[in-house]
Amino acid sequence: MKVLIVGGTRFIGRHTVDRLVALGHEVAVFHRGVTEPSGLPDVVRHIHGERADLRDHSAAIRAFAPDTVVDMVPMNERDAQAVVDVAGGAADRIVAISSQDVYASYGVFSFGSGAVETSPVDETAPLRDRLYPYRNRFAVDHPLHDYDKIPAERTYLADAHLPATILRLPAVYGPHDAQHRLWPYLKRMLDERPVLLLAAEMAQWQWTRGYAENIADAIAVAATEDTAAGRIYNLGEPQAHTELQWIAAIASAVGWDGEVRTVPRADLPSHLRPDGNFTQSLEANTRRIRDELGYTERVNSGEALERTIAWERTNPDSRLGEDAFDYAAEDAVLR
Repeated sequence: MKVLIVGGTRFIGRHTVDRLVALGHEVAVFHRGVTEPSGLPDVVRHIHGERADLRDHSAAIRAFAPDTVVDMVPMNERDAQAVVDVAGGAADRIVAISSQDVYASYGVFSFGSGAVETSPVDETAPLRDRLYPYRNRFAVDHPLHDYDKIPAERTYLADAHLPATILRLPAVYGPHDAQHRLWPYLKRMLDERPVLLLAAEMAQWQWTRGYAENIADAIAVAATEDTAAGRIYNLGEPQAHTELQWIAAIASAVGWDGEVRTVPRADLPSHLRPDGNFTQSLEANTRRIRDELGYTERVNSGEALERTIAWERTNPDSRLGEDAFDYAAEDAVLR
């Protein structure tokens, strides 16, 4: 099978390319080409161009003649429509990478909109009623100003002649994670902090997570199984850990035997006060893709954490300054 990946050079995308090639599929990647990404298999074809100018590269894409187009980075309706326009008549179907932030539960958690939703959410759960939620936070020229996966999903699902598969991703961790989801906990453990402070409201809060390579495997299955056409799938691990369980798993992997102490959010130093309504779980039901496509995780959770921690050790989060690890302020709370 021929698969075109739009934006497959980073994090989840590079794992998806690797998996598809390993399964024997022919892969092309559409990306900017400012630098050729290292580590991708030599057999992968490259089509260079800006995402905003995707339509200008229709001829090259049609020459590749993909059976499936996988859009890794649709930020909004405009991005989705460009892929639909280019793929129409060239491909049999589209796989679009969405997010579990489309659900109403995410709106409750992040924006305080509506009553607390029942969890875990399945693919039929209500979606956010507030579109483009970041427009009041970012300027017009900021990438997040027009960000919203809901209109993108609707655009993909509207074309009856080009079946789409929608994959709603969880919080994804692993090597090359630009968000360094483990780092705030991991650094304190590596620094041998005897006590780790946690907002009491977060202790039992649940968030569905997924390891990057396993998420890539799920994308590859959806891209190559025709029965996935027209379907929506939640991705992520079968069990959503509480935040305390998540910290304990990291501690076990790194050999940290300190204490986690819960403190009311208002009593924490400002750099440790999390945003969000933690009465709202972000747990998703991920059974559908397992039941319908036979998907299962290839990398177990222990190995996933070990690989992620090994990468984080050698690639610390450079975005966070010393104020994010103000141990003097944390010690004052402990006293």
